[in-house]
Amino acid sequence: MSKSDYYQILGISKNANEREIKRAYKRLAIKFHPDRNPGNSSSEEKFKEIKEAYEVLNNSEKRAAYDKYGHSAFEQNSMGNESETSDFNDIFGDVFGDIFGNKQKTSNRGRDLQYNIELTLEEVVKGITKEIRIPILDICKMCNGSGSHPGTSSVSCSTCHGQGQIQMRQGFFAVQQTCPTCRGKGKIIKHPCNICNGRRRIEKLKLISIKIPSGIDTGDKIRLSGKGEAGEQGMPFGDLYVQIKIKKHHIFNRKENNLYCEVPINFSIASLGGEIEVPTLDGRVKLKIPSETQTGKLFRIYNRGVKSVRNGFKGDLFCKVIVETPVKLNKYQKKLLKNLSDSFKGPNGIQNIPKSKNFFDIVRKFFDDLRK
Repeated sequence: MSKSDYYQILGISKNANEREIKRAYKRLAIKFHPDRNPGNSSSEEKFKEIKEAYEVLNNSEKRAAYDKYGHSAFEQNSMGNESETSDFNDIFGDVFGDIFGNKQKTSNRGRDLQYNIELTLEEVVKGITKEIRIPILDICKMCNGSGSHPGTSSVSCSTCHGQGQIQMRQGFFAVQQTCPTCRGKGKIIKHPCNICNGRRRIEKLKLISIKIPSGIDTGDKIRLSGKGEAGEQGMPFGDLYVQIKIKKHHIFNRKENNLYCEVPINFSIASLGGEIEVPTLDGRVKLKIPSETQTGKLFRIYNRGVKSVRNGFKGDLFCKVIVETPVKLNKYQKKLLKNLSDSFKGPNGIQNIPKSKNFFDIVRKFFDDLRK
């Protein structure tokens, strides 16, 4: 079931300021609060909906993400162990870097990783699941990240007594430093694990399945929470950021959700009109060319572009027709064009080439003015 628009839930415009958002939330929260509507499940659900909308729109970063990507920026799904699939829950993590990046203010948190991936335009339009292998530091399965040989455990550091820090006195001052014996860990591994040699983590290639949503564009990032390197001493994993780049297409150019292409047409169709076939990412479609079409004319074909990540609506396809000059003419064709050209030279032929006449009239006036 699709969610309602957050702005509609609060009854405000998309240009509402912070004060208007808070005022709308307060008014609706009082009306639908469960304490004011005991036993009313519909009011309780409405209150939750109002609260959710407020928490997003009252946060500048979350609001910016919602305005660009809609509900897809916040959807969640579960993760597996070795071969995981990421959905929209972690998409466009660059928008939320300031929020999620401050979850763990500790150097023991696993390192964030970045993976650059190139996609074709066809893959982006349809959406696709890609499997990648990335080299990471993962928790040692033999010792389960303890660093000690199975059946043994680490002991408290005798130098710092498990604190990880020691105090050094220098005259009247006491300076706290990282313990040189345990290097700040507070514990000493007496019997290291045979696999990781006490390092708690091992290097490995990890297979990750990434679901690429339809409509994603160059420069967007997909953030996979907890799919970076393992943290030290049981601390959380880092995140994996997948940087998107769209390969150059041999027919189409993309601008936001619209596609552009150039279509050559011959001189006769441009003059007399006709019907041509143009390519789209869904197959060929027919395009009617009116008579007297000039080169560079732009034709719009609706709903043949790229689906928006924000609202699911498709962009359009714009076809720019290029009138092609005929080449390798035979004698008969040259004679026909010669007769056509001669017909433009008389008084009645001027109306057939208005742009040429206008241009040369301007040129003539320009030189006449120079002589004055």
